[in-house]
Amino acid sequence: MATNANNVNELDNREPADAIKPSENGANTPVQHITGVGGGVTGDSTDYIMRVQNLKKYFPVRGGVLQRVVGQVKAVDGVNFDVRRGETLGLVGESGCGKTTVGRTVLRLLNPTGGNVLFEGRDLTTLNAGEMKKTRRNMQIIFQDPYSSLDPRVPIGQSVGEGLLIHGFSREEREQTVRDMLKRVGLHPEHARRYPHEFSGGQRQRIGIARALTMHPSFIVADEPVSALDVSIQSQVLNILKDLQQEFKLTYLFIAHNLSVVEHISDRVGVMYLGKMAELADRDELFNNPRHPYTQALLSAIPIPDPRIRRDRIILKGDVPSPLNPPSGCRFHTRCWLAQQICSDQEPEWRDIGSENATAHPHLVACHFAEQTKVKGLANEIKEQLGTDTKV
Repeated sequence: MATNANNVNELDNREPADAIKPSENGANTPVQHITGVGGGVTGDSTDYIMRVQNLKKYFPVRGGVLQRVVGQVKAVDGVNFDVRRGETLGLVGESGCGKTTVGRTVLRLLNPTGGNVLFEGRDLTTLNAGEMKKTRRNMQIIFQDPYSSLDPRVPIGQSVGEGLLIHGFSREEREQTVRDMLKRVGLHPEHARRYPHEFSGGQRQRIGIARALTMHPSFIVADEPVSALDVSIQSQVLNILKDLQQEFKLTYLFIAHNLSVVEHISDRVGVMYLGKMAELADRDELFNNPRHPYTQALLSAIPIPDPRIRRDRIILKGDVPSPLNPPSGCRFHTRCWLAQQICSDQEPEWRDIGSENATAHPHLVACHFAEQTKVKGLANEIKEQLGTDTKV
């Protein structure tokens, strides 16, 4: 496949938690098929913790003496996806595609320009400040840079327990919870009296995880939590996240650009390009049967630590277009080797093309030619070169 090709929003609604405790499975919520530009979410009745519909986040660009708005940076432009209770949904894409903006917008750290975010059935975009404060007990975030997200002037015990203070917990309750959470992430309780500069990068990321867990949330946005860490430390942090997910019945939206990390931790994977979703499927389905040309290009770039395996890289032409002036039609058509006139004239529908595995979740793709782009998945390619008995 030697081809030339170069490699927020709206919020859904959820009921605020009345008590700070791990969520229990609730009633099933029917999923509606959303049609029209931007696509939709499809599937059978399932327990969804979050549903994002046509989420948009534009940032105004101002210019001139009067600083009038002269344009809009469309960081997120019509994104649709759902998150099932207890799963890890990976969100990948190159830098600037809007992954982090999606994560911050669904938590309403950024107010969406349009769309809906349904959290446990309640539209977050309609909540006032008091209602959002209660709801945020159940929603937390792990930031990409743990050092910049910690106050260097106070001990980490105060930073970890700040959420408990805001929600009215007593000093004894705060101290006990902080000690407990530090132990759960592999730190000593006495570390609560130390300052952020006294810890390594991996330890600071553990502190960030402990802070996210103090309110016992049901949903956590993990914004590239291991991208700044060494490989050996990455595995430790990922194992901590998986262990805590099982213990507290957590649901993750895991944002990353490292496809190997996403494959390791995710149940389903969504691929973003220039503010839009390109593809969303079960992890194995996406890695073995990618259908969007951009997904295929990303997967072809994954290094394989075996000199016997040779892969044909898909080298994408040109640069990523500016979100200030995105291309018409399909956002990827300026770099796609399959592009035809319809790709620039008409935006592709976000649709289910069916999974190879009959028991898998819907395989959603935004491409006019998704049925014609089948390629060998990574696992199948390795087995073909090394033998059918090879374990991948």
